[in-house]
Amino acid sequence: MAEHSPMDYAEHEKTYKLFIAMTKWGTIGVVVLLALMAVFLL
Repeated sequence: MAEHSPMDYAEHEKTYKLFIAMTKWGTIGVVVLLALMAVFLL
């Protein structure tokens, strides 16, 4: 079987935190964009 290197947990946690932050801010951005579109386009 293939040998797998041990996981770098510090790097994994850093990547996960970045992913969560980008998801949160991306969602907030979409909500703000939709709210502004509702105000100015309707």
